[in-house]
Amino acid sequence: MRPAPASPMAGDGFSQIRWGMTAHPLHHVADAAVSVSGDGRPVGVIDIGSNSVRFVVFAGLTRAPVQLFNEKSACALGAGLQTSGVLNPSGRDCAVTAVGRYVRLARAMGVGRLELLATAAVRDAADGPDLVAELARRFDVEVKVLSGDDEGRLAALGVLLGTPDADGIVADLGGGSLELVEIDGGQVDPLGRLRSFPLGVLRLDDIERGGGEAAVDAAIKAELAHSPWISERPVKTLYAVGGSWRAMAKLCMLQENHPLQVLDKYTLSRAKAVEMSDLVARIGRRSLDKISGISRRRLAVLPHAARLLQVLLATIRPERVVFSIHGMREGFYYSLMPDAIRDRDPIVDMCEAVAGNGHRFAQQPAVLMRFLDPLFPEETDKQRRQRFAACMLGDLYWDEHPDFRGQQAFFKTLRLPVVGFDHQDRAALALMVLYRYQSYDEIHDAQDVLALLNPDDRVRVQAVGCGLRLAHMISGGAPGILGGCRLILEPRRLVLRIPGDDPAFDIPAFDKRLERLARLLGREPAIEVA
Repeated sequence: MRPAPASPMAGDGFSQIRWGMTAHPLHHVADAAVSVSGDGRPVGVIDIGSNSVRFVVFAGLTRAPVQLFNEKSACALGAGLQTSGVLNPSGRDCAVTAVGRYVRLARAMGVGRLELLATAAVRDAADGPDLVAELARRFDVEVKVLSGDDEGRLAALGVLLGTPDADGIVADLGGGSLELVEIDGGQVDPLGRLRSFPLGVLRLDDIERGGGEAAVDAAIKAELAHSPWISERPVKTLYAVGGSWRAMAKLCMLQENHPLQVLDKYTLSRAKAVEMSDLVARIGRRSLDKISGISRRRLAVLPHAARLLQVLLATIRPERVVFSIHGMREGFYYSLMPDAIRDRDPIVDMCEAVAGNGHRFAQQPAVLMRFLDPLFPEETDKQRRQRFAACMLGDLYWDEHPDFRGQQAFFKTLRLPVVGFDHQDRAALALMVLYRYQSYDEIHDAQDVLALLNPDDRVRVQAVGCGLRLAHMISGGAPGILGGCRLILEPRRLVLRIPGDDPAFDIPAFDKRLERLARLLGREPAIEVA
């Protein structure tokens, strides 16, 4: 059984860390969780989309959302809508059944606030109001039918949930519509640049059945021509939201044998995105049938999603495409947050939630940060966030089997549900924690993940890990020890200055740890007694 730790941050004299110009309190995530109902109960969202009906339950309101439940039903409510003008009859039956199940589950789960949000299919279909009335009558719920602008804004907020400083254009592709919205410096639609287009993949499928691929291309170009702002100025990033584009990203990751199979913030240069979309747009039905891991329904509309991305890349000309797993549902959740929660750093929140009570003793990330600060005088804000996360998580795996401790720490950290980290962040954090437990990286996948970093960052993550290894060797992980010594980075030496009257520093067990750290930094190791 793990010992009960003291209060996090107790007595470390460090109450906040600054990223750029914004201070973020180091709080315990349990204290931060709130509910719109005021009682801390979960928040649920039922998204009645054109392609699927999905139910997500969040654990109260925290800056880094924790999903308690996530399930979808592939109803294809909007199939055939482009030509018939009404909802797909079988899809409607499926949606009613799914909503009934999800409402029943929400009540059994004690959800404090349940929101039912309907999008393009229900909004545009002639019998959409009839479905809304039926759901209200049968399940005693209120369904909110979102406008296209509402969808776009919520999708952009979903991107901001994971990327607070997002800058570019969010493209949210669903079954019934495509929303484009500009975000600038973390602000949604600052200049009125938002539009919803009837270009969802199910609509495009209907158009192709009636007029072939040429009709699809013509429809896309004609609709986008109504919003010339999308090509008026250079755009750094196109944020791709929606299941069809995530499926395309998954195909690309598999084709490239990408070492980190995490969809969120998977990033492609424009050239690579063009290559990928061209390939998927040309892929035949026979080849699609051979692809595993993606539903047949999703595979059938991938060429439409690819052709749409082709046009957007040629029109917007972004530097890169970033795929986001956060969209309208997460954006709605984000919209409920008080400003005091929104302003927190999502990585700090998530790391604290993951760490919980898993440390041997009181958490002391602030003390570890101060101890290592002299080694990294010129680190960027991004690098400092990575190091702080490593300080929070570095002692979490102390009770793993000693023969596999480094390996377990590496894989678990690599796949953490951390909001706000891109793939380079994940790679850096996992490797820092690996090197905290062992001095070598000859384990499965570590070398491939290391290749995601540039040469300077590879040395840096090793130095952070070795520094944490030294710090925990000196202190035993216990509070009140590490503050008695400090590291000094000189032009030719790395000096560890220790007190001469404290018996905790009498054992030379950490000499080898200091020597390895010094060699990594191109210095000679030295110990001085104060």
